[in-house]
Amino acid sequence: MFNHIDNFLNRITMYRLVLYYLSGLLGFAVIFSAAGILPHNPLSLLTSAALMLIISYAVNFIFVRVFEAHDNTESVYITALILALIIVPPATLFPLDTSVLPILIWAPIFAMASKFIFAIGKKHLFNPAALAVALTALVVNQSATWWVGRSLSLSPLIFFGGLLIVRKIQREGMIAAFFIAAATSIVLTTSGIGDPLVSLGKAALYTPTFFFAFVMLTEPLTTPPTRVPRLIYGVLVGALFASNINILGVYFTPEVALLVGNVFSYFVSPKWKEVLRLKEVKEIGADIYDFVFTTDKKINFRPGQYLEWTLKGEKPDSRGNRRYFTLASSPTENEIRMGVKFYPKPSSFKKYLSALKPGDTIAASNLAGDFILPGNKNKKLVFIAGGIGVTPFRSMIKYLLDRNEKRDITIIYSAKSPKEFAYMDIFEEAKEKLGIKTIYCISDSPNVPEGWAGPVGIVDMALIVKEVPDFKDRTFYVSGPRSMTTSFEDNLKKTGVPGRRIRVDFFPGFA
Repeated sequence: MFNHIDNFLNRITMYRLVLYYLSGLLGFAVIFSAAGILPHNPLSLLTSAALMLIISYAVNFIFVRVFEAHDNTESVYITALILALIIVPPATLFPLDTSVLPILIWAPIFAMASKFIFAIGKKHLFNPAALAVALTALVVNQSATWWVGRSLSLSPLIFFGGLLIVRKIQREGMIAAFFIAAATSIVLTTSGIGDPLVSLGKAALYTPTFFFAFVMLTEPLTTPPTRVPRLIYGVLVGALFASNINILGVYFTPEVALLVGNVFSYFVSPKWKEVLRLKEVKEIGADIYDFVFTTDKKINFRPGQYLEWTLKGEKPDSRGNRRYFTLASSPTENEIRMGVKFYPKPSSFKKYLSALKPGDTIAASNLAGDFILPGNKNKKLVFIAGGIGVTPFRSMIKYLLDRNEKRDITIIYSAKSPKEFAYMDIFEEAKEKLGIKTIYCISDSPNVPEGWAGPVGIVDMALIVKEVPDFKDRTFYVSGPRSMTTSFEDNLKKTGVPGRRIRVDFFPGFA
């Protein structure tokens, strides 16, 4: 079953998954309201959602033109749907219940404006939906009810759909930290007032805990980029999430707890969003291209990290106009490189990417990733790359070359044919200057050329044992298709390699 789930998740981007999830919740809410299961007017739900979507789109359109920014239409839809699910709709349409109109109008305005006004280095600081409902409470004295999380009939959909999002972006640790901290906070603040277990049960069933965690807490641009800060972030927001938390006379609401977490995230995260200009495109293998970009500002990153890339496109397909790609360049280089493999029937993103000409631009932001070299230079390493999964290793090896830094590294690089091996010049230079050995393996036997002396077939443990006899003493870095990385992780653990010495390249847009 999990294989089928992972296959589905691999074919869809994180943003599109969230969009489908929110649309599904709204759709079921309308159906349940029509059936009398939820206490809302189904037409009011649809009308308020449509109103906020139209306002969000219009305000975003204006700001994009004024700031000459790259447009993220998926983000507009997602924010509008979140607002529709946490702001109670009008009680009636005929006659129109005007009491909630101020929040329905101002919340989407505040949300879209916040992405441009409350931004540092072109990157927004706060979760747009959370900031919007916090501002409406101050400005128009109307607050979000978070009704979607208080609807017991929607709980199974919220929970199981949310688990898909967490599995897709692999933020289990952060979510677990949030739940533990929130539960602890609820128990401590209700001690002596009531039964803590009852309070926990009510929090799980009748508060927006799960919706908040799965949708709001995981928003990429306002979440710390690496593991340890993310865990602290989850604990901080969870500790403030309990409804009766009172600090200096201020009672915390879910949105305020998240905004505090966003401030923490700002201080531990990269604070930029840059527009990169294409310098050139180089073919470095069969259907593999190196996109080389220039930037006015030096981008500080660590070898092996990734960026979110956003392209302008009129009609993006179901996978959207944003992707996460690992940087192939080293921090020691003046240019930014992105290695991309093109397949038959490419997505609209790759079509737009392939059509870029020198001088065209692409937006880059959300630098993140823990797939980086260990601080201990004496650790013995094995890099296993499958296809275009070699890009983080190009970044790392080029970094070591430029610093003339020797490390005990063996690279096992698998591709379907010799023509699909990329960045071989870097690896051969590393062999000569640093003593780093690269083993090239052709996975498809019909593509083996005459005289080939390297291994043939799928990289397995037998090959690893043969080429790296001391493999149990090494730390493994595995990068490639998700099925490959998962298989290697399992097999390495079965042969005695502890999980703490297995690093897997992962980024949330992988699809």
